Amino acid sequence: MHASGGPRPEPTTLTRIFFDAVERHALPDAYQVKRDGKYVPISHAEVLTRARRISLGLGALGVQRGDRVGIMSENRPEWAIADWACLCGGMTDVPIYPTLPADQVVHPLNDSGAVALFVSTPAQAEKAASVRAQLRTVRTIIAFTDPKPAGADLTFAELEAKGAALDSEYAAADWKAGALAVKPYDLATLIYTSGTTGLPKGVMLSHDNLASNVKASEKKVPVERGEVALSFLPLSHVFERMGDYLFFNCGVSIAYAESIDTVPFNLSEVRPHYAMSVPRLFEKMYARVLENAVSGGALKARIFGWARAVADAWADERLAGRTPGILLAWQYGLAQRLVFSKLKERTGGRLKFFVSGGAPLAPSINKFFYAAGLTILEGYGLTETSPVIAVNSESDFRIGSVGRPVAGVEVRIAEDGEILTKGPHVMQGYYNRPDATAEAIDAEGWFHTGDIGVLEDGFLRITDRKKDIIVTAGGKNIAPQPIENRIKTNKYVSQAVMIGDKRKFPVVLVVPNWDNLEKWAALKNIIWTDRRQLLEMPTIRAKMDKEVRSTIEGLASFETPKKVALLEHDFSIERGELTPKLSVKRRVIDQAYKALIDSLYEGDEG
Repeated sequence: MHASGGPRPEPTTLTRIFFDAVERHALPDAYQVKRDGKYVPISHAEVLTRARRISLGLGALGVQRGDRVGIMSENRPEWAIADWACLCGGMTDVPIYPTLPADQVVHPLNDSGAVALFVSTPAQAEKAASVRAQLRTVRTIIAFTDPKPAGADLTFAELEAKGAALDSEYAAADWKAGALAVKPYDLATLIYTSGTTGLPKGVMLSHDNLASNVKASEKKVPVERGEVALSFLPLSHVFERMGDYLFFNCGVSIAYAESIDTVPFNLSEVRPHYAMSVPRLFEKMYARVLENAVSGGALKARIFGWARAVADAWADERLAGRTPGILLAWQYGLAQRLVFSKLKERTGGRLKFFVSGGAPLAPSINKFFYAAGLTILEGYGLTETSPVIAVNSESDFRIGSVGRPVAGVEVRIAEDGEILTKGPHVMQGYYNRPDATAEAIDAEGWFHTGDIGVLEDGFLRITDRKKDIIVTAGGKNIAPQPIENRIKTNKYVSQAVMIGDKRKFPVVLVVPNWDNLEKWAALKNIIWTDRRQLLEMPTIRAKMDKEVRSTIEGLASFETPKKVALLEHDFSIERGELTPKLSVKRRVIDQAYKALIDSLYEGDEG
């Protein structure tokens, strides 16, 4: 099976995209950031000036074209300005997740040979300082915040002042000429992937890798000048970063959420037209909607049930390419006013679409939001592919798929079901790892994604990760992610991970949605002192078992989890159970909960 997105965009650079956008749009609010309780704008003109001065300031510190510069920060305008400064100065930046512990910061900085490091807050400066003796090449640590925190050598403002002292009409022209002299195949960034085993590998992405993805995505996901996007996924990850390049290129104002925890509030405050997210946000929103529907009494629950049935019927007609009938259209309008308008209001009331990536989204959740009038365009890609391979568009949309390939991208399904891809989006390789590069990219230029999928009428559907496939002791192959996604649609479930490789049967580890489970326990007059005690109660175990099983009816016997184990805590990045983009590290979880997992099989395997 093979699919192609058509001709590739003309090779270009991120620096050309930058200058073109600044000159073409010249908006007063290229970026927005919350200061003193309100969002304030930063114009394209200011971004240009500040990026130039930061770039000149780096030059004054001895940072040269081709040098590596680390950025360890939460999303904020300084992240983007530092990025543009590095790109236009011919430097290669190395983004580092601010959530990483200090010992995991050392490898990417040493492996890349970074000579300078931007940090955001005093906490990040302290983290960098705690391992500075181990950093072989970092000469300067620059903090975004004032006053200068302990551990930093100078602040962003001080670096900008150094650049301003060198700035002039001649210097600006010379700097721009240097930026435009950057070649499409020059290295733009080194992104260290959060592997589940071994040290992270540095993915080498060129200007053309990312720029081709921006231009290809622009055709599939058209956004409009003067509108607003909310940025909250980490810019350290290529998904949000490429999305922000797309928004900047198209003149969309980028407003930064204060934190991931404030996203619900910032959505209603910023009232964005677009946002990029991972399925976890939609799972939480969906669980909240279901809980609100049933907690408001019998009448409210009946109205919600009716509205959902109407919206589902309307969605079925639209997704089949048909126009809903007069009665159904009237009922749908009423359902919108009574029920779904409130959900839209929570996103600010102007949202045109979300873009979802990073992990598969349960089709039932996607359909629910579509029926409610909130479109989620699911896409697919990896760090190694800059990242977008395929994405749905508003005019070419299929729930359960990740859309068709974008321009310039080819997709082929190998004999074993693995998704292969070729095109301008494929990385230059893994830095300092020719062995790993040769393993990932074959002699014909096809990148082996490690994902299993199928092509249906040109739409790509992801089945699972190749490495995640569970092979039972009886030789049956099970794709766990679709089953986990079904389980997570239940309002009493927060997280679910299936286990069963080389075992007689699969089991599932479940983290309850504590808000909903504790409310249910209180209604049943159950008394408990802590969550561990609650999970040990037979009534609670039976309740959670029943809820899980209600989501997996109709599965084949061999792929149905036979037992459910309840966990007290959510999986976390800090304990190494999740990657920074919230993907589950199955091997880590398998080892961390080995005693519990083994107990589920006692007496049943031999």
